[in-house]
Amino acid sequence: MAATESSMMPIGTIAPAFSLPDTQSGTTLSLQQLAGDKATVVMFICNHCPYVIHIKPQLIDIATHYRELGISFIAISSNDIENYPQDAPDKMTQLMNDWDNPFAAYLYDESQDVARAYQAACTPDLYVFDPQLSCVYRGRLDNSTPKNGLPLTGIDLRSALNHVLKQEPVTSEQFPSIGCNIKWKNN
Repeated sequence: MAATESSMMPIGTIAPAFSLPDTQSGTTLSLQQLAGDKATVVMFICNHCPYVIHIKPQLIDIATHYRELGISFIAISSNDIENYPQDAPDKMTQLMNDWDNPFAAYLYDESQDVARAYQAACTPDLYVFDPQLSCVYRGRLDNSTPKNGLPLTGIDLRSALNHVLKQEPVTSEQFPSIGCNIKWKNN
């Protein structure tokens, strides 16, 4: 597990549009269809990453709590499934069933174009967009990693979401996420 930091999309970037297949419903869904009234969280995750597995309890708790407040959580996997078959769409469907479907969608980015548009580098890579789909936060869930022994709290993401809900500026002190690199195709 090679630790890779997120690229940190510039604050104020408008969320790149996308339409991707949803592994739960079997339909193609767009950002516009999935965006939340109060905020939208776009997360690049994958099934097998130890960093994603580590944050799972907080990620599910945060998504479950904040979706009731008008915030949409969109998960996207962009990994190369030829070399990482455990991240294939059928496995994504099973993972969401195991997690009790906490997100609006778990989308598959086969072309990896959406990951590139978001400058995603690792899993997990988290982005928060305000109601106008302007980036107000990007980075980590909190400072806990699988090996550092720090408690998993979700404090960084929770703070960003609370500020958006209060219509207050999100702190400019934001830290990159750390996780497994996105498994890019060899083309």
